Amino acid sequence: MITQIPGGVTAATGFQASGIHCGIRKNRTKRDIALILSDVPASAAAVYTQNLVKGAPIAVTRRHIADGIARAVICNSGNANTCNANGEEVAEEMCRMTGEILGIDAGDVIVASTGVIGQPLNLEPIQNGLPALAEALGYDAESGTNAAEAIMTTDTVRKEIAVEFTLGGKTCRMGGIAKGSGMIHPNMATMLVFVTTDAAIAPALLQKALSSDVVDSFNMVSVDGDTSTNDMLSIMANGMAGNETVTDENSADYATFREALAHVTHYLCRMIAGDGEGATKLLVCTASGAKDKQTARTVAKSVICSSLLKAAMFGADANWGRVLCAIGYSGADVDVMRVDVDFRSAAGTVSVCRNGAGIPFSEEIAKTVLSEKEIDILIGLNSGDAEATAWGCDLTYDYVKINGDYRT
Repeated sequence: MITQIPGGVTAATGFQASGIHCGIRKNRTKRDIALILSDVPASAAAVYTQNLVKGAPIAVTRRHIADGIARAVICNSGNANTCNANGEEVAEEMCRMTGEILGIDAGDVIVASTGVIGQPLNLEPIQNGLPALAEALGYDAESGTNAAEAIMTTDTVRKEIAVEFTLGGKTCRMGGIAKGSGMIHPNMATMLVFVTTDAAIAPALLQKALSSDVVDSFNMVSVDGDTSTNDMLSIMANGMAGNETVTDENSADYATFREALAHVTHYLCRMIAGDGEGATKLLVCTASGAKDKQTARTVAKSVICSSLLKAAMFGADANWGRVLCAIGYSGADVDVMRVDVDFRSAAGTVSVCRNGAGIPFSEEIAKTVLSEKEIDILIGLNSGDAEATAWGCDLTYDYVKINGDYRT
């Protein structure tokens, strides 16, 4: 049983966190550097963007966790450290300084950056801020929240969650924080997400669980169709819950661990999609009755990515033809003459399409249903038993305003 509890990355035993303003951002009211520290070496795993243009921190993190072990995460906002000639040197130096201030090996530090691409990252503010950042480390929920705030860019809300579960009779906890609002169309994992857990699990199985999870979580999120250069999802598992180390992928404990991870990631997916730049509505598209899982994923993701459909949802326009259109060009092998479409929200459900053709419905009721803050787009393919869900948001005038002057 997975139980959601208050907190974020500090909910798990043995994890501290902090977030402060060090001066990377001009706005002194915004935290711009975050730190997460495990009391002991932890199993570590990560997934990264598939964009050919990658932020320098990704290359450094890959090297550092190649042995499956990490102790800390250092992450700055306000500058992506991407497309800079000395980017990797800067990222390595961030790890070296972090390791020095914490008394740990620099090779055990995960490093991440988010913000504007192509601008040199000045290390002076980071160097000057690290003593205060380390001093601010705490095990309490507020310290975790401060870290969640420090990784935000255009996000309007903090994104954090924690859960409790049992492995081998031992109570375990898992927490996560995320940032992501624009440039969201993951093709690996997501924006920036950091997960901590006190469960004991072998590094190889941790990587397997993470890689498997993102296929149905962060790879099913889209805000604007742009795959970021700095997307990274990392997880540290320090084993301080005291359970017997999970080493068997066929065990009940591994299944429970994956369930807990899915609870955390799916929750953060919803938060990221609902906080899309300029968004007013969370869109949740579920494709059911598919002949296989991949077909369901392809259909749901195509619909959630349709700019025309996203614009229609902004206007509360039940233009179901845009759903069919997105299914038609998705590349999925479906029988369009079997497709059903419903729109659902807290205000009710309106059926708009059956067997690939429109059916009579009340435009007034549809408008009411689509005026809610969360809209379910339900697609029945009627060709099998597979199902998949994708998360997105509406497309509004404010998205263009935000990205028209992002650098300023």
